[in-house]
Amino acid sequence: MRLNNFCKISINFAAIFLKQSVLSVNQTITGHIAAAVAYIIFGVNILTCRAIAVDGTIAPLDVFTLRAVGATVLFWIASAFTKKERVEPRDFPKIFAAAMVGLFLCQIVFLKAVQITTPFDCAIITSFTPVFTMIVAAIAIKEPITVKKVTGVFVSLTGVNILIANTVSNGGVQTTQPLGIVLMLVNGLSFAIYLGVFSPLIKKYSVITFMKWMFLFSAVMSLPFSLPHLLKIDYTSIPLNIIGDLLFTVVMATFVSYFLIPVAQKRIRPTIISMYGYLQPIIASVVGICTGMDTFSILKLTAALMVLSGVWIVQRSRARQK
Repeated sequence: MRLNNFCKISINFAAIFLKQSVLSVNQTITGHIAAAVAYIIFGVNILTCRAIAVDGTIAPLDVFTLRAVGATVLFWIASAFTKKERVEPRDFPKIFAAAMVGLFLCQIVFLKAVQITTPFDCAIITSFTPVFTMIVAAIAIKEPITVKKVTGVFVSLTGVNILIANTVSNGGVQTTQPLGIVLMLVNGLSFAIYLGVFSPLIKKYSVITFMKWMFLFSAVMSLPFSLPHLLKIDYTSIPLNIIGDLLFTVVMATFVSYFLIPVAQKRIRPTIISMYGYLQPIIASVVGICTGMDTFSILKLTAALMVLSGVWIVQRSRARQK
C-alpha cells in the first residue's frame, strides 16, 4: 500500500514537473519570437525613418508625436476589447518615467541623430546597447554578469561589427557630427535603462494596459511642442512613399513592435532582448542582397552566425532566478 502511494505521488510530481517545464519552454520560445520580430521591424524602420528625415517635411519631434498619438489611439482601442485592469496609483509615476526614458527620450534623440550621423557610425554605436543593458540589469535587478554572458555579448558584438563594416553603404550623411555620437549613446543607454530598470513593472501588468498609458504620457508630453508645426504642414504635398513610410513607422514600428517588446520582457532577460538588436544589420544586409545593392559573401554569413551564436550563449548563461 505504501509502495502504491509512493508511486502515485511520484507520478503526480513528475506530471507537474513536466507540465511546468513545457510551459516554461513555451514561454521562453514566445519571448524569443516576440523580440526577434520586433527588432526585424525596427531594422526596416531605420530605412523608413531615414527616408522621412531626408524628405524634411516632418521634423523629428513631429514624427515622434505622430507615432505616440497613433499608438495611443490603437492601444486604447485594443484595451476596449480586453479585460479591464486597474493600475495602482503609486505605479503611475513609474509608468510616466518609463515612457520618458523608453519612448520620449529614446526616440527623440534617435530621430535627431540619424540626421547628423553616417549609417556606419550609427550602426556601430547602436551595437553597444546590449553592453549597456547588461550593466544596467546587473545594477537594477541584480542580473548576474557571468563569463558566458560577457562571452556571448562579445561574440555577437564582433560579428555585428564585421557585418556592418561589410554592409553599410556610404549614402546619406557623409560626416558624423560629435553631437550625433552623443545622441546615439544616449539612445542606447536610455533604452537599456528602460529594459533593465522597468522590467519588474512591465511584468506586473498586461501589455495592452502598460503600453496604452506609456504612449498616452508620451503623446501628452510631445503634443505641446509639435502641434503648432503639425498644423502648418501641407499634408497634400507629402510624397506617397513618405506617407507609406510614416504609416509603417506608426503602425508596425510603434504599435506592433512596442506590443511585442513587453511580451518578450515578461519571458526572457533584458540582455537577451537587447541583443536581438543585432538583427538590424543582418536585415539590412539581406535587404541589400535581395535588391542588388549588396552581395553575398562567406564573411557576411560567418558574421551573422556569430551574432546568433552570441545570443544563444547569453541565453544559456545563469539567470538571477537560478
